[in-house]
Amino acid sequence: MDRRLLEAATSGDSKSMKDMASQDASILLRTTPQGSTCLHISSTHGHEGFCQDVLVLNQTLLTKVNSDRETPLIAAVMGGHASLASVLLGRCCMLGLSEVILQTDNDRCNALHHAINYNHKDLAMELIIAKPSLSHGVNKYGESPMFMAAMRDFTDIVEKLLDTHDSAHEGTYGHNALHAAARNGNAVIAKTIMATRPLLATEKSNDSKTPVHIAVIMDKIEVLRIFLEHDWSLGHVTHKEEYVSSLLFTAACRGNVGIARELLKHCPDAPYRLESGKTCLHVAVEGGHTEFVQFLLKEPQLQKLVNMRDGNGKTALHHAVNRCNPKIVAALLSRKETNFTIYDNHGESVIWQLRNATDHAKTLNWVS
Repeated sequence: MDRRLLEAATSGDSKSMKDMASQDASILLRTTPQGSTCLHISSTHGHEGFCQDVLVLNQTLLTKVNSDRETPLIAAVMGGHASLASVLLGRCCMLGLSEVILQTDNDRCNALHHAINYNHKDLAMELIIAKPSLSHGVNKYGESPMFMAAMRDFTDIVEKLLDTHDSAHEGTYGHNALHAAARNGNAVIAKTIMATRPLLATEKSNDSKTPVHIAVIMDKIEVLRIFLEHDWSLGHVTHKEEYVSSLLFTAACRGNVGIARELLKHCPDAPYRLESGKTCLHVAVEGGHTEFVQFLLKEPQLQKLVNMRDGNGKTALHHAVNRCNPKIVAALLSRKETNFTIYDNHGESVIWQLRNATDHAKTLNWVS
């Protein structure tokens, strides 16, 4: 590209560009070492007047891609110039340049990906209306426009994409748009997806977590309620890792009483015990979650947990004493059903748990 044309495109000097083109029209098609035309350069800098003027002289510039496989449309979007991108989109539509609108860059991102990524919501909506098939694109990171919109809490964009036939919903690491809604606690998006694509609630990410797991882990009670109201059996999903093996275990591990309460309201027989014998009460005690322990002890269907033993034969009381937690010990002993005479697999009683915990015990006031 001629240095003078590069400077004109960078500064938006239409007059200089026209003067050069009048002497040699082919100058407009010359490129930088990166393969960018003067329209790419001007689009990146947001010079709408220059872009309009150069397209009057040569409309084929709209179709050119640089070494990153970016069209001028993508360059304008990534440069943060949504109004200019809208103008270029309109010109592409007028000329029937569907392939230009659908063009993807080296990351396999199309203009819609970038509009969402760079927070151009109005432009994203315009792109969906102009070319609905943009919603089918999945970039090299595994992200669909719907997933990206859900991650950014763009509720109206997600709803529009859900109305689009065969729109993709995939995301990174095996997640989908419903995982994203659960992560953010966006109940509106979650409810809309459950109404149209309920099977997404059962899809597992690369680490085997469903959107329901994510809602519990992130303590998103309203989203969990939407899942369980749609299908209460979702409360019985399991996972290979111990502390997220069931939703109740996950809540216990984090001390999320509200999540556990919502779960048990819909699934009173939600899984509470591992094959090893460890219960969600053991987990809550180990985590020092006093309020969660008190909650479990008040639930009629879970009061039986108080004397259940883990793989080492220890009850929740064994663990509470071992961790020198007087409040939890008091909560457990407040239940008349609690059996404090149980020995573990090594023949040790509850009181013997203090043998290896004296350093911690010295710092606590056991009179409470």
